Amino acid sequence: MTSRQITLNIIGGGLAGCEAAWQAANRGITVYLYEMKPVKFSPAHRNPGLAELVCSNSFRSNAVNSAAGLLKEEMRLAGSLLMKVAEETRVPAGKALAVDRKRFSQEITALIEKHPSIHVIREEVTSLPTNSITILATGPLTSKALSGELKSLVGEEYLYFYDAIAPIILADSIDYQVAFRQSRYGPPGEGDYLNCPMDEATYLEFVSAMLSGEKVPLRQFERAAYFEGCLPIEVMAERGVDTLRFGPMKPVGLVDPRSHREPYAVVQLRQEDIDGSMYNMVGFQTKLKWREQERIFRMIPGLERAEFVRLGSIHRNTFVCAPKVLRPTLQLKNRPGLFLAGQVSGVEGYIESTAMGWLAGINAARIINSLEPVIPPRETAHGALINHITRTNPERFQPMNVNFGLLPRLKKRLPKRARGEAYAARAIDAWKDFLRKI
Repeated sequence: MTSRQITLNIIGGGLAGCEAAWQAANRGITVYLYEMKPVKFSPAHRNPGLAELVCSNSFRSNAVNSAAGLLKEEMRLAGSLLMKVAEETRVPAGKALAVDRKRFSQEITALIEKHPSIHVIREEVTSLPTNSITILATGPLTSKALSGELKSLVGEEYLYFYDAIAPIILADSIDYQVAFRQSRYGPPGEGDYLNCPMDEATYLEFVSAMLSGEKVPLRQFERAAYFEGCLPIEVMAERGVDTLRFGPMKPVGLVDPRSHREPYAVVQLRQEDIDGSMYNMVGFQTKLKWREQERIFRMIPGLERAEFVRLGSIHRNTFVCAPKVLRPTLQLKNRPGLFLAGQVSGVEGYIESTAMGWLAGINAARIINSLEPVIPPRETAHGALINHITRTNPERFQPMNVNFGLLPRLKKRLPKRARGEAYAARAIDAWKDFLRKI
């Protein structure tokens, strides 16, 4: 790997790395973006393209009065490449922003490779440069070599958890005499989700099968430390027999057209691609062995003959203890020329990772251009995330999706629906003012 004093090196061509490269390049910086695929693949990656989406094709809520929607709106206002392409490749998903992940990756790859100031280098980086501005955006599956070097550099033990991937089913293999279309609280027969209904006996049998199903064992030196927002389905089931039907399998707001009643529980399927040829099992991230997934998930009404395009799996997600090692500009405290972006910085989720890539790209470019790095206002979704990862008690630090609980409290108490709108209005005003100053 070549180190350059007046250029920017970015290691990792995922969501954060691509966003960082785009932002820096559009500010006059020559960027060298290093991506190890297809020379080497991580255990969870299969697509040689940039910005590959692994766990899901959903960027979550698109409503601006939700925290996830607010973060996306801030990114759109800031000229985010990934948000632009996400809108161009979106598939039906109700109020959520979901994309055709293949087209999404293809379009990001084409735009990055065509940018005159971005040079994509397909090789594995095994050491961090010491005399150049660098952004490390290698994501949750940072290679062993870089993980070891970063661990030595920050002087702290890594925290880690395991992120599980939900299965994808071929649409033609779903029994549409059983599975019915309806979005929660929406009119029957319409909506962006397919619902597989269960009665009480079927549900109890299904939960029992999951609990007794054979799981992928952890290695001796590993421990299970799951992120609460992305628990494996069988881990949720272990917390109580009703946990699933009050969680990802809740039937509230849905009516089975065969019985004209609310089911006891449901499994929801979300469209995976623009053509509607594949469906994702919503909330069904799992660490069950593959043969067990096929057996147990075919117990779900409507999925008896399911053909799995992709089965669930589990992978290690590595991140630093950000409150101890990171500045709010995303620079390492003991090496300001090295930025961390994406999930390795201590955030969780696609849009959160992309947002950290945006900020790292902006600040790296500013330093190269002899400008002071910036910190987004705390009232914004970006600023709230930065505040969380750099100011949380390190003893209790855990990656977190953006949520309104991270933002400063409103001065006035408001009803729940009005609170989201108030948080969003305040954040967007602060964000626009921030963007005018940079």
